[in-house]
Amino acid sequence: MEVWPGNAYPLGASFDGIGTNLALFSEAAEAVELCLIGEDGAETRVPLTEVDGYVWHCYLPHVQPGQRYGYRVTGPYDPARGLRCNPNKLLLDPYAKAVAGQVDWNPALFSYCLGEPDSRNDEDSAPHMMLSVVVNPFFDWAGDRAPKIPYHRSVIYEAHLKGLTQLHPEIPEEQRGTYAGIAHPAVIAHLKKLGITAIELMPVHQFVNDGTLQDKGLSNYWGYNTIGFFAPQNTYSSVGDTGEQVQEFKAMVRELHLAGIEVILDVVYNHTAEGNHLGPTLSFKGIDNAAYYRLVDGDLKHYMDYTGTGNTLNVRHPHSVQLLMDSLRYWVTEMHVDGFRFDLASTLAREFYDVDKLSTFFELVQQDPVVSQVKLIAEPWDVGPGGYQVGNFPPQWTEWNGKYRDTVRDFWRGEPSTLGEFASRLTGSADLYESSARRPVASINFVTAHDGFTLRDLVSYNEKHNEANGEGNNDGESHNRSWNCGVEGPTDDPDVLALRARQQRNFIATLLLSQGVPMLLHGDELGRTQLGNNNTYCQDSELSWVQWDEVDQPLVEFTAAVNRLRADHPTFRRSRFFDGRPVHREKGAKLSDIVWLNAAGSEMVPEDWGSGFGRSIGVFLNGDGINGIDTRGRRVTDVNFLLYFNAHDEAIKFTLPTAEYASAWDVVINTGGEGADGGPVHAGETLEVPSKSLAVLRAYSEPEVEPDHSVAASLAVRAGTGSETAAETAGTS
Repeated sequence: MEVWPGNAYPLGASFDGIGTNLALFSEAAEAVELCLIGEDGAETRVPLTEVDGYVWHCYLPHVQPGQRYGYRVTGPYDPARGLRCNPNKLLLDPYAKAVAGQVDWNPALFSYCLGEPDSRNDEDSAPHMMLSVVVNPFFDWAGDRAPKIPYHRSVIYEAHLKGLTQLHPEIPEEQRGTYAGIAHPAVIAHLKKLGITAIELMPVHQFVNDGTLQDKGLSNYWGYNTIGFFAPQNTYSSVGDTGEQVQEFKAMVRELHLAGIEVILDVVYNHTAEGNHLGPTLSFKGIDNAAYYRLVDGDLKHYMDYTGTGNTLNVRHPHSVQLLMDSLRYWVTEMHVDGFRFDLASTLAREFYDVDKLSTFFELVQQDPVVSQVKLIAEPWDVGPGGYQVGNFPPQWTEWNGKYRDTVRDFWRGEPSTLGEFASRLTGSADLYESSARRPVASINFVTAHDGFTLRDLVSYNEKHNEANGEGNNDGESHNRSWNCGVEGPTDDPDVLALRARQQRNFIATLLLSQGVPMLLHGDELGRTQLGNNNTYCQDSELSWVQWDEVDQPLVEFTAAVNRLRADHPTFRRSRFFDGRPVHREKGAKLSDIVWLNAAGSEMVPEDWGSGFGRSIGVFLNGDGINGIDTRGRRVTDVNFLLYFNAHDEAIKFTLPTAEYASAWDVVINTGGEGADGGPVHAGETLEVPSKSLAVLRAYSEPEVEPDHSVAASLAVRAGTGSETAAETAGTS
């Protein structure tokens, strides 16, 4: 075989239209062989003799896209020193742009004999391994342009690619559960109806299906078990896994962009699928274990584990950090994605021991001209000491706001002493973000996410019901801050069902009308249930898939309507924090941008907040001078709004404030089902807000008179005649 020296950069396999350059980093290696795998499984080994800065490389002029390959690395195997090279293990390229096949969990995948951790296993793993694939980088993007939607106009939809599409009746069967399924017009139409601006896909980086789960008849459904940081998951391709998955992913992004929807990827850079010292040798372990993984100081046989998965990526090694940055840039520049949600992001800040927002990774992101310009969303916690870091990430980052989730859940289930914090979460969590020069959009607000109850289950179960996971119901979170409305699980009681429906509307309206960026979990608008299972990570089944034949259509319409209200009124998506204070205001003084109101229509005073059992509150949002663009692209100056929240078990009569706020109000939302679309309510009158419900009122204005564009009206203007004469003229024209 003709072999040219090639280049040490870029790493991975790079097809240039003629041949392919291949490059692999390994400081631990004494020798490296590139293994080309034929259609029949036959292996052609190419020794790599060119080494620059620990990068082994070559150029093969006849290797084309679709070629499957792997590496064998010769070097010391001494786990006590953190070295695990073994040339009998075929290894996946860390920079592989596509992956073919799956691992079959044969014992040959392990570098020790099972049951004997200190032994050495030299059985060839090649017949049981997934393989790297050379891909064609060229694609017709047809002028694709990123929507570049600012945070304050963003509405994020967290979705599992397969779960959202697997049972959709309008998607052809061969496209269900695939990238093509997400790009299907029926899915895009649903997202557009809801007013979604970005879909956040749960992991689509190539991941490994755990053998322990497979033995139980389960699978790693969520995919938080990455092995390839450049490769789109091959099982989500409808047409093949030898590079076709890359083309299909790009086509999905192109179609979503055409609809004005951004693509955000949930990425797992904190650990890999190789697990701890008892895990398999699939890639990084056999290439350069100590460079890629954080090992225990003084005990290099074992791995530091800040993730609960067995290992932690070594973010203090330059080549490991380079892998992360190269991966991020690749997904932006080559795959056209618009942002990332970083799983267990606190782990990436542990350059030494503590979580440090000034660590190398965050410095590199800050100065990177590509990565710094896309949406960066942190899951601001991990399982290590001091891992809960909500509010502590660098200024250019946004965060999943776990405190928002907990507070809103507590308020609507009627927990006492939550009023003050509920007000803070509703207005953008200034206590968390304002001191670090961030805006309200730093808070990614959510009530539910993939990890936990669905919205319907949140109002239907007090306890988790995870028996199907095979762990004796011991997995998953036990403190869910949920309330079943009086009956655990399914019921035919009409009063309980009505209360559950109202609570779902309360959560959705609160989420969409809070300052910050709302994130909706897929299927919550449809009334999706997982029968009380709050940890469906292993349930690739109808339990976790969206049941499109059981859609709660009224809830869909409600969600879309509230989101239109948010989109049309910049008051609900301010770019700055409020200045208002819960103190006495001089009579006749200019209204604050926000005023908190009690049930009597008066401004809240400090003692009102500390009453201990307050479960209801009103808030005035001053829209005067707030400018924005509505859903039809028109520049608008906003109006004033009143919001009333009643988490009591009884109806509350709120007295509307004085005419200086507005002389009259229209009820535009009432989750209790009363009052909306009726006549205006005047200043000083009372509005009854039913138990466990909220109401939104908009300052009343006389409806605009639509101009008469009829032929008769036009002729009347020209002739200067009355409507009667114009009508006669129109009749004879």
